[in-house]
Amino acid sequence: MAFISLGLPDGLLGVAWPSMRTSFNVSIESLGALLAAATAGYVVSSFSSGRLLRRVNLGVVLAASCLLTACALLGYAASARWLAVLGLAAVLGLGAGAIDAGLNTYVATFYSARMLNWLHACFGIGAASGPLIMTAVLRNGSSWRTGYLIVGIAQVALAACFALTSRAWPRAEGASHEAARSEAATMGATLALPAAWLGMAVFVAYAGLEASIGAWTYTLLTEGRGMPPADAGLLASLFWGGMTAGRLLAAAGGGLVAVHHMLRATMLLAGTGTIIVVAGMGAAATGVGLLLAGVACGPIFPSLIATTPGRVGPAHAANAVGFEIAASALGLALVPGIVGVAGAHYGMETIARLFVLLAGILIVTYRLLDKRSPAAAP
Repeated sequence: MAFISLGLPDGLLGVAWPSMRTSFNVSIESLGALLAAATAGYVVSSFSSGRLLRRVNLGVVLAASCLLTACALLGYAASARWLAVLGLAAVLGLGAGAIDAGLNTYVATFYSARMLNWLHACFGIGAASGPLIMTAVLRNGSSWRTGYLIVGIAQVALAACFALTSRAWPRAEGASHEAARSEAATMGATLALPAAWLGMAVFVAYAGLEASIGAWTYTLLTEGRGMPPADAGLLASLFWGGMTAGRLLAAAGGGLVAVHHMLRATMLLAGTGTIIVVAGMGAAATGVGLLLAGVACGPIFPSLIATTPGRVGPAHAANAVGFEIAASALGLALVPGIVGVAGAHYGMETIARLFVLLAGILIVTYRLLDKRSPAAAP
């Protein structure tokens, strides 16, 4: 339920934005400021989640974070000023980052990569449901504010669920009994680990690859290769559909293949998919490449999270997961912008080549991480 709720605001915004900018009389580029504010809040809360979870029961963190996101969404619905919305976006990011980091830490510690893939598949359900909710609201003749009101009320209900079950959640930083008996590491101690920095590098590379393919495929196909918009939209959707399918496959087939073997295979498959895209062998081949890249990318994020406690040890797990999630947010925010600037200056096909480069960086950084994490090796 929490991960479905995490995906809902992302889906709402895309459909609501044209109406929102009209309401606030701002330019289309103002979306960048809104996303930057949300990302800043997300990075701050996820990066510091380990310290927070050392001091506060996980159930309380989840309840308070859901309440923060609820207040932000309800504030969107009620706000009459654009500056207030920007402030609320930062609050939304703070709540979402804490939920994301807290639940990822909890599931990575107590469950398997299979459960993490189920968890992240639920995020996809939320992201897909958001546009449907907002579209239904607008089609009904209601304001975009009604869509945010509906999701905000649902978040209040979820916060209440976490509050009522708060005693059932772990008290020792969402960690195992071994971690509870050991002294929890400080953020500085975790940052002293090479594996922590390499883990963050892997997450920047992965998030940058995922976001760049998602953001620029349509532009590459239409402006770069002259494909009709309807066809380009269909092919671009294959990547996102493939991601959800990949997570569902990894969840359903969890345990059949060691997670580290699966990570190596999926990263190579993602690279193969991007090479097919850059080859430009026609619409059908490009669609196959995008689908392969999507299916391969799907399990990577949750499976990397699942292996983090084994790489850094239980005392560092909460900090490391928070750092990695913050790093992924930076990758999502920064890398697609760099890819877009390169495409504008050096031609649209540069975008496809950068897909391949990002996949290569992901493969290399993960291999380096594997070498520095012998305890996690198969």
